Amino acid sequence: MIKCLLFIHIAALLLLIGCASVSAQDSQECIDAKAKAQRYDLLIKDWANLNRYRADNAKLTAPAKDENRVVFIGDSITDLWDNPGFGGFFPSKPYINRGISGQTTTQMLLRFRQDVLALKPKIVIILAGTNDIAGNLGPSTLEMIEDNLISMIELAKAGNVRVVLASLLPVCDYKLNKEGKAIVQTTRRPPEKIRALNEWMKEYAAKNQVIYLDYYAAMVDDQGFLKEGLTYDGLHADANGYAVMSPLAEKAIAAAMRSKKVKAKVVVAK
Repeated sequence: MIKCLLFIHIAALLLLIGCASVSAQDSQECIDAKAKAQRYDLLIKDWANLNRYRADNAKLTAPAKDENRVVFIGDSITDLWDNPGFGGFFPSKPYINRGISGQTTTQMLLRFRQDVLALKPKIVIILAGTNDIAGNLGPSTLEMIEDNLISMIELAKAGNVRVVLASLLPVCDYKLNKEGKAIVQTTRRPPEKIRALNEWMKEYAAKNQVIYLDYYAAMVDDQGFLKEGLTYDGLHADANGYAVMSPLAEKAIAAAMRSKKVKAKVVVAK
């Protein structure tokens, strides 16, 4: 961890030094580099970004007796759901968005108590793993991702919170950037790894009283890629994508509400 933070710090410094000699009208590359340096600086100071929702969490009151509070924890695909241009995040529903762009399952696990359990939801929806596959914080094996997901599920069960485990979305290389070149998403997020992790999730959910939310099947095309009309960059959903995801999430929430409350077993040594 220390080596990782040191590398991040050096990378941030190099990015800023590289932009120091650029004219007042920064190039787009320099603007992007400064934004990346700011993200690196945040990682150093608050690796799991616990500060992102700390104030919002403090403002929340305890759920009402009849409130079916649901917390969505995830990365940018959850985070961006709040965008009004994408239809907004379940208007009028007692659902709470706790997505943070770019995060891995390791970071989500570290903030799970603060951003999920402390909010006293009846249900948590976990959508995570694509950034682990992409290596956002270094190489991750599927087993490492699975371990983190299991840990979050076990924490939820120990807190008497029902769990919905959401599949990763497929990705595609269909979309073009401003220069008319393909935005390649499949290199960092190989479709075979996405499929493998989703298959594991589906199997784990069936064996462990967890609801499996299958976004993948509804959003994949005949070639095994994210349907072009559901994304703006080959990775993230657009308004059409969220229009597909929202009713599927509602069905999963309804299924979780019908399921029995499951607590983790506690073994007492005698």
